[in-house]
Amino acid sequence: MKHTTTEVRLKNGARGLLIDIPGATVMSFQFHFRAGNRYVKGKDIYETAHVMEHMAFGANAQFKSEHAYEAEFTKNGAYHNAYTSDLSMVYVADCADFEWQRILELQQVAICQPKFNTTELEAEKGNVKSELTGYLNNHNRVLWPKIQQLLGEDVYTFWQRLQTIHNVQLKDIREHHRRTHTTDNMRFVVAGKLDGRKAQIQRMLEDWELPRGERFDVPKDELRSGNPTLIRRKEASNLTFGWSMTLPRELSDEEAEAMACLDQILTGTMHSRIYGAARKKGLAYGMFSDTSVGFHDSSWDFGGQVNLDTADGLFDIIVREVKAVMDGKITNEELDAAKSYALGRHQMGAQTVSQISNFYSARYFGDGFVKDYEKVPDAIRSITLDRMLATAREFLAHNTWVLAGVSSGEKDDLVKLNEKLETIFNKG
Repeated sequence: MKHTTTEVRLKNGARGLLIDIPGATVMSFQFHFRAGNRYVKGKDIYETAHVMEHMAFGANAQFKSEHAYEAEFTKNGAYHNAYTSDLSMVYVADCADFEWQRILELQQVAICQPKFNTTELEAEKGNVKSELTGYLNNHNRVLWPKIQQLLGEDVYTFWQRLQTIHNVQLKDIREHHRRTHTTDNMRFVVAGKLDGRKAQIQRMLEDWELPRGERFDVPKDELRSGNPTLIRRKEASNLTFGWSMTLPRELSDEEAEAMACLDQILTGTMHSRIYGAARKKGLAYGMFSDTSVGFHDSSWDFGGQVNLDTADGLFDIIVREVKAVMDGKITNEELDAAKSYALGRHQMGAQTVSQISNFYSARYFGDGFVKDYEKVPDAIRSITLDRMLATAREFLAHNTWVLAGVSSGEKDDLVKLNEKLETIFNKG
């Protein structure tokens, strides 16, 4: 969908993007605050941000309860939600074009004028406990926070988070909202048919009843290698594994695009070098690799599920193909195929208003950078083998990594898999 993007800086310190999509019949709103788990006052009340997010659409200045607010918000089919991560709290909504003003006003009252009360606090503490307990039955959910910890990130696992729920009090919720929900800490993306509406939207957002404040810095952790770690679960009949390598710097956009193509070559399809080869031999039903860019560091991750009796064979393939990358054994034909795939996915990723909004918000909420949608195809076409291989080799040369898994097997089995990976880094 054709669109134009404008960044605006409001008088109250808030910043955001207005994305005009002519002819759109839907409006999409996203409001972001650096207010996630890492910004809670103390580790003993770690779940404060999460519980507050659950209370986001409860009693407020206009509605006595969540049920009353929900009935009004959704009466014409509009959707809303909120989510919390280590760093962020984000409020989202989509609605029909004809009611965009009403929906924006309802978001305003929920975000700016909540009436946190004891009844809703106790209910949502119960709901958060149920949510996190459910995550303990998801081996991937159990695994990756542990990997973060092993690498030195100052985060809690879901089990540890569960232990803090009962400590959260109403005063903690109110304090967290007051400290983090300020206009200077707010970023937003509004997408839809905005012709003739931009000035009105800006005025409405400048009238939000939030105080001035600060845009919080992103915490910096000192990352390190970790020992191979097995989380034993007697019900886990196979191995859910994660192998994460880190670099103590942000990758450039060009490097990140190159690594995305390498991940496609290695694990992206049924004919990929690692996943495809494993499927062909019947070794693993699914696995992935992914490169992510943080504020102070970047990671290259591999993960998936494999039966205990075929794990050796899968890791032999992983080791063989990662060593091939080190040796420069990637062809121009493979790179061209990965570029073609990336170009197609990029074009397919702008079919809806929400997709367009998400394309910009993911990066903008992080570091304030406004990606240029039209320039992405040229960036993909300009990826070179040299850049791809140099970036991957830097991850390997830095040699900061960890392997962890969830299984009913023995730790010795994971240690043996770890030893296979060590041969990559010991390679002369």
